[in-house]
Amino acid sequence: MILPIVAYGDPVLRKVSLDIPEDYPDLEKLIINMKETMYNASGVGLAAPQIGKAIRLFLIDASPFAEDEELSEKDRAVLKTFNRVFINAQIIEEEGEEWVFNEGCLSIPDVREDVSRQPIIKIEYQDENFKKHTESLEGLAARVFQHEYDHIEGILFTDKLSTLKKRIIKKKLENISKGKIAADYRMRFPNLKKGK
Repeated sequence: MILPIVAYGDPVLRKVSLDIPEDYPDLEKLIINMKETMYNASGVGLAAPQIGKAIRLFLIDASPFAEDEELSEKDRAVLKTFNRVFINAQIIEEEGEEWVFNEGCLSIPDVREDVSRQPIIKIEYQDENFKKHTESLEGLAARVFQHEYDHIEGILFTDKLSTLKKRIIKKKLENISKGKIAADYRMRFPNLKKGK
């Protein structure tokens, strides 16, 4: 089932999400619905807060980036199979010199900005079977993970912009929260005026 994606301005996007116990009700069904929702919106990642649930769950399928000719062969090979469910994820360490990449977000349609992030991260998480994993990610795989991880920490990519950039996009963000946007997927707007 395709779920509505929560738009910028909804308080759920600002909550630090809670860990998921192994007996979380209907988790398998929720993951299936989130995958459908992500693919329907042509996203490469989707976090539970974006569908209104403040729990530590997000999905990534970065395979569309594997087609990008500008990326190295090594990066493209990693991204081709970078399709996973992350439960109760933690970033243990981040390292390397920050690099800039243009990011967007399904909760903030039509806004894309350059964001600086560190290139190498060490992470811990559980998969959909609650099996624990520890691994390192780098490059674009690390970036997509960091973006989705921020969601479960109540952080949006727009928070990482300069004060000037934030001022420039302020009106656009207000309009998104009011539903004054044409997204080509289902959305839920926190400040939509009924009957207009």
